[in-house]
Amino acid sequence: MNLNEKQISRERALRLNPLVLAYVGDAVHALWLKSRLAVSSDRKAGALSKISNRLLSARAQSEACDRLSDFFDETEKDVFRRARNCHNNTPAKNATLEQYKKATGLEAVLGFLYVSGDAGRILELLNAAYEKGEEFI
Repeated sequence: MNLNEKQISRERALRLNPLVLAYVGDAVHALWLKSRLAVSSDRKAGALSKISNRLLSARAQSEACDRLSDFFDETEKDVFRRARNCHNNTPAKNATLEQYKKATGLEAVLGFLYVSGDAGRILELLNAAYEKGEEFI
């Protein structure tokens, strides 16, 4: 799943700014979700876009994060906390500040796993987050 041949150690990844990790994790989450939608549905692109926009919103990511709280290991919990607690000047759109911060934390965990080359763990977390009650899959 890694589209970048440059991976870094987990130790180095932990030293990256949590919002940089969230920046990467946002793209990882979107690629996973859109790919999954594309191969598991015969809907048109416009309909898929509406579904993905809804599921990639801060509110939906916050709900996914709630389903994953027991799945995070200690390092992932630390990355999540650091990102959630970062001061971010971007206002939340259609979500509470708490939901936005949780979504940022989830994205940071995904970004951390991606830059450190742990695609298997990304798939494990995302599959767990969306395994129950997601009509799109």
